[in-house]
Amino acid sequence: MNPFKAFVINQDADRKVLASMATLAPEQLDAGEVTIRVHYSSINYKDALAATGAGRIIRRFPCVGGIDLAGEVVESADARFKAGDQVIATSFDIGVAHHGGYAEYARVPAQWVVALPEGLDLFESMALGTAGFTAALGIVRMEDNGLAPANGPVIVTGATGGVGGLAIDMLAQLGYHVVALTGKAEEGDYLRMLGAAEIKLRSEIDFDSTRPLEAAQWAGAVDNVGGQILHWVLATMKQAGTVASIGNAASFNISTTVFPFILRGVSLLGIDSGYMGFPTRQRVWDRLATDLKPRQLAAVTRTIGFDALPTAFDDFIHGRVKGRTVVRIGG
Repeated sequence: MNPFKAFVINQDADRKVLASMATLAPEQLDAGEVTIRVHYSSINYKDALAATGAGRIIRRFPCVGGIDLAGEVVESADARFKAGDQVIATSFDIGVAHHGGYAEYARVPAQWVVALPEGLDLFESMALGTAGFTAALGIVRMEDNGLAPANGPVIVTGATGGVGGLAIDMLAQLGYHVVALTGKAEEGDYLRMLGAAEIKLRSEIDFDSTRPLEAAQWAGAVDNVGGQILHWVLATMKQAGTVASIGNAASFNISTTVFPFILRGVSLLGIDSGYMGFPTRQRVWDRLATDLKPRQLAAVTRTIGFDALPTAFDDFIHGRVKGRTVVRIGG
């Protein structure tokens, strides 16, 4: 294996985050049983926070960024994988405490690796990436908790984000009546294209006046924002409704009451896509290759070259990106 290109995140003596393209030697790869030639990665909001220093994401420096990667096995010390196998690796410590997907090669522990399921190609797996896996995990967990289309509408907050948009598409194709909650009135057509049956604007709701219980509206909810919006979602759930708490785009705090839980039997499910292990991880990826594969995946995905990566993060930090961004690394 020859020296290879990587996007490395470091910090200076003043703890200012610095990130740039660099050349690494094979011996600089981290420990792990599976060495992968990376074909594609993706950009998640977490990646932008890490690369710009806008969030304290990186837990060790230097670190190759990129929490997602997909590619071809070069060598493996684990019998489950052999040279030439196409594989996916997302989350765990990848791109935050272990060299990640923004490099032409990666080496990771075998227990972080998923065989590419039939029905997906490597590009599609990164168009989904952590965002798609998170959305699908939330839906699977809610279904396991009793959610079904006949129960009533499902609301998705942060609807134009990567997770929100993919969740809308997945839920709609499963037959759910999906309501998209957004602060971007101009994105109505985009959200309807994804499958939203209704668009609800945040400006129409007085979140400050939310009572402990409001009129029951939703059988399910995928919440990407937290804070006051999650409080309102909980207060408006139907009897035995189920909420998947996925993100904190608005706030990591929540001020609510026990009433939705003890008077309506609402379930609040925490969705930890980062460290979800097997067999659930494989089960979710298998469904992403079948009934949860978004119908509009190609329409909501853009592709950039590896060299364009350093200039791509600012748009994520300032909320100027919708859908998914795939990074073509090699292959």
